[in-house]
Amino acid sequence: MTEDNQTQAQNPAAEQNANQLDPAFFTCVNEYLELTNKQSRQQGLKRISMASLYAAARFNAHVYLSNVGSRAAAERKDFLDYMSTMYRRMLNEHLDGLGAERGLDVGESELAAEYAAAAAAASAAGPVSPATPAE
Repeated sequence: MTEDNQTQAQNPAAEQNANQLDPAFFTCVNEYLELTNKQSRQQGLKRISMASLYAAARFNAHVYLSNVGSRAAAERKDFLDYMSTMYRRMLNEHLDGLGAERGLDVGESELAAEYAAAAAAASAAGPVSPATPAE
C-alpha cells in the first residue's frame, strides 16, 4: 500500500477528497515558483526552465525507484508513459489558462473535447441554486 493510500485508509475525509488537491499542495507550488522566478531574474528564463525540467526528472526518477524497487525494469515503460502524459496534460492546462488570462491565442487545446464534455455535463445538471439564507 502506498503512503497516499495509507493516509486515505486512515482518514475517511481524505478518501472523499481523493481527487481534490489540498491547499498545502498549492502553497508548495507557489514557493517553488517564487524560487524559479528569483532564479530566472538572475539566470534567464530559458536556463531556469531547463534546470526545472532537469530537477523534476531527477526527483521523479528518485521517487519512482524508491517506490518500485526491484520492479523498476518491468514498470519503466509504464512509468515513462504515465509521466509524459501527465506532463503534457499539465502543460495544456497551463497554456489554456495562462493564454486566456493574458488574452493570448495559444491555439486549440488538446483538451478541448474534455472541456466541451465537462461544460455539457454541467449544463445538463442545471443551474445551481443559491442557498436560502437562514432567518
